Amino acid sequence: MSHRLLCFISKTNNTMETNSINQQVNNPAEMIISPEALLEHWQGHRRLTRKVIEAFPEDKLFGYSVAGMRSFGDMAIEIMDMSSDGMNGVVTGQWKPINELDHATGKSSAKTKETVLQQWDQITEQLNKSWQQLSPERFLEVELAFGAYEGKIIDTLFYFIDNEIHHRAQSYVYLRSLGIEPPAFWDRF
Repeated sequence: MSHRLLCFISKTNNTMETNSINQQVNNPAEMIISPEALLEHWQGHRRLTRKVIEAFPEDKLFGYSVAGMRSFGDMAIEIMDMSSDGMNGVVTGQWKPINELDHATGKSSAKTKETVLQQWDQITEQLNKSWQQLSPERFLEVELAFGAYEGKIIDTLFYFIDNEIHHRAQSYVYLRSLGIEPPAFWDRF
């Protein structure tokens, strides 16, 4: 069995000490998902979100919102921050403060659909390369992500994915209000 296992079920409690990982890794019944499967799951969501970005008319990506919410272009920048700067923090342990990220400062260079898509694709490649640097133990370490959110790395990664899904759902409302049928929510291929 591979030593690269990610999540485990603890039958005794919700905590797991690093020194017990090897014992749990050797029990395949304890595995929930491999790191490779988690990355593919995340990248599937990223492929779908990319299709959503493509569906927006150029003038609406940053120039349209509903009920006082941000434009989807601004939300996409936040997703990119969480993915890029977040993965850098996961890999290096060096986290930018949340208030210094592009979506918080308004200093993103992505101002058009083309630049958003270019940066999106660069981040996709960054995630694939950076992921290979993660050890199974790293997923269980606790850190203060972005100087604001303390938790296990695995929980932080789930937050990145959940945040993307949340904002993509908002974009579906935007697209429908513009009379545009969004990509099927299950089309993560």
